[in-house]
Amino acid sequence: MTPFPRAVSRVIATAAAATLAAVLGWAAPASADHVLPPNIPSTSAAQTQLNSLTVAAKGPQTGYDRSLFPHWNVVDSPCTARQVVLLRDGHDVVTNNDCQPTSGSWYSAFDDSWVYDVPSNISVDHQVPLSEAWKTGAADWTTSQRADFANDVTSSQLWLATPSSNGSKGDKDPSQWMPTNTAVHCDYVKSWINVKYEYDLTVTSTEKSSVQGTIDSAC
Repeated sequence: MTPFPRAVSRVIATAAAATLAAVLGWAAPASADHVLPPNIPSTSAAQTQLNSLTVAAKGPQTGYDRSLFPHWNVVDSPCTARQVVLLRDGHDVVTNNDCQPTSGSWYSAFDDSWVYDVPSNISVDHQVPLSEAWKTGAADWTTSQRADFANDVTSSQLWLATPSSNGSKGDKDPSQWMPTNTAVHCDYVKSWINVKYEYDLTVTSTEKSSVQGTIDSAC
């Protein structure tokens, strides 16, 4: 499998340029609107992408280690991918000279919860978990390609989440776990589809059926 031909050109070409410049220049919204990650596709686009995904059994966990996906790398000096997401999706965020947020508010769509002022109390979750990616195609990638995936701030791969909801999700796919906040189910599965599509990752038949059911019932 050729690793993510669609995503690699988009991430490398734009991440350090216009998109991140815009991210770091954005002002917080006037009101505390709920903020979701960028570039979640429309329902029709997500359906087309789902139809094109390769259906296959998951590969083994053998050989997987989180260190094989270098994450929270600096993506726009001095800001790391985590810091960029906290700035991108937060409200009234204040940072120090190292780009580390010191105060603000952040919304966790998974459980419809807000976190205030303490950045350590909000997680940045990989929508398609690293181990899930490993078992569905990323085991064949280079470390550099896995780093691109783990630090992708231009797609909807990185979501804000409370530690409890992030821990509950773990490395489960949508057939095994869905957010307790049913209002986000449509966007959640559209994001999942899009990340799998952009990175040319496979889906199981059960996973595809579950995601299709959510599109049909929630979108």
